Amino acid sequence: MFLALREIRRALVRFALLSGAIGLLVFLILFQQTIQVGLITSFVGAVEHQSAPVLVYPIDGRVNLQGSVVTPELQQQIEDVDGVEESGRIGQGTFSVRAGGTDQTVAVIGYDAEGVGAPETMTDGRLPEAEGEAVALASAAGDGFDIGETVRVVPGDVELTVVGLASEIGLQANTSLFTTYETYESVVTGVNPDATGAPAAAIALRPEDGVSDEQLVARVNDQVPEADAYTRADAAAETPGVAQVQQSFQIIFLLYGLVVPLVTGLFFLIITLQKAGALTLLRAVGIPGARLVRSLVAQVLMVMALGIVVGVALYTPISNQQLGGIALSFQTGAVVFWAVLLLALGVLSSLFAARRVLAIDPLEATKGTGGGR
Repeated sequence: MFLALREIRRALVRFALLSGAIGLLVFLILFQQTIQVGLITSFVGAVEHQSAPVLVYPIDGRVNLQGSVVTPELQQQIEDVDGVEESGRIGQGTFSVRAGGTDQTVAVIGYDAEGVGAPETMTDGRLPEAEGEAVALASAAGDGFDIGETVRVVPGDVELTVVGLASEIGLQANTSLFTTYETYESVVTGVNPDATGAPAAAIALRPEDGVSDEQLVARVNDQVPEADAYTRADAAAETPGVAQVQQSFQIIFLLYGLVVPLVTGLFFLIITLQKAGALTLLRAVGIPGARLVRSLVAQVLMVMALGIVVGVALYTPISNQQLGGIALSFQTGAVVFWAVLLLALGVLSSLFAARRVLAIDPLEATKGTGGGR
């Protein structure tokens, strides 16, 4: 440790610049991770954060609320499956509304019962209890969807009063409103008076005690050929477009994950080559190679740790902001994951320099050539 700190003090600017570069890379990684989570949540948050553990779509619905229609006959078959404790309809439609003095597009989601379809991420207010009440996306409160605001659906002039706010309930990158199924039907028929009803887009299920979500999914898929059942998490992950977004960001993360160890490894390899003469003399006076390697690894850990701290410090102030219509949030899991991964990659990248140190022959000091082979 003494050797490591002494070397850092002698070349403080050089090591500080490396830590700063790593900090910027860490910041970019965490910021991109947050954008990915926020983007996916804006697409499927309403599915992921509603209360039903199991969602059932028609087999031709392609796991998409907007493209699904569940007939009453199919609904009955689904509800008759063994192990269903509670069930309810979920309806969804995209409508134009007048809110905050402007015309906006929102996704209106209707549900039958609190335990099967209601939003679970309430931040303020309450769930709708009467017709004409709704819970709105919390990040849209400043756009005319705050508690007490009245939202008017156009055409149709159906009015919805916001009585609660919930976080992370966006759908298809739109502001969403959760309401009772009766209110949802009123919105549909108000917009289209010729509509004969508002068929469900999916059936929400809660399993009986002793029946897991996965078991109920398997039973529905086995017993109802026209149904396509998913756990809540799988329904969100299988929604069209989510996998493509994840794959795109994974490529970005892979590139960042390669850049950090490459930069670190190359830096310490160059440093090792530049101080080959000094290392040879240290070996000649009896300093073991293992001690020099430990000093090198300590330097790597200190530089990486400082870089990670800098990156997290840059990331924290912007992690809870809103980027356009995407609400960002601090990703604790991502911070821990990337910190551990980058530390490990940094240590691995130092193996090339460590190998160079171990290859130094102390006898070279007597020849005045320095360096290892």
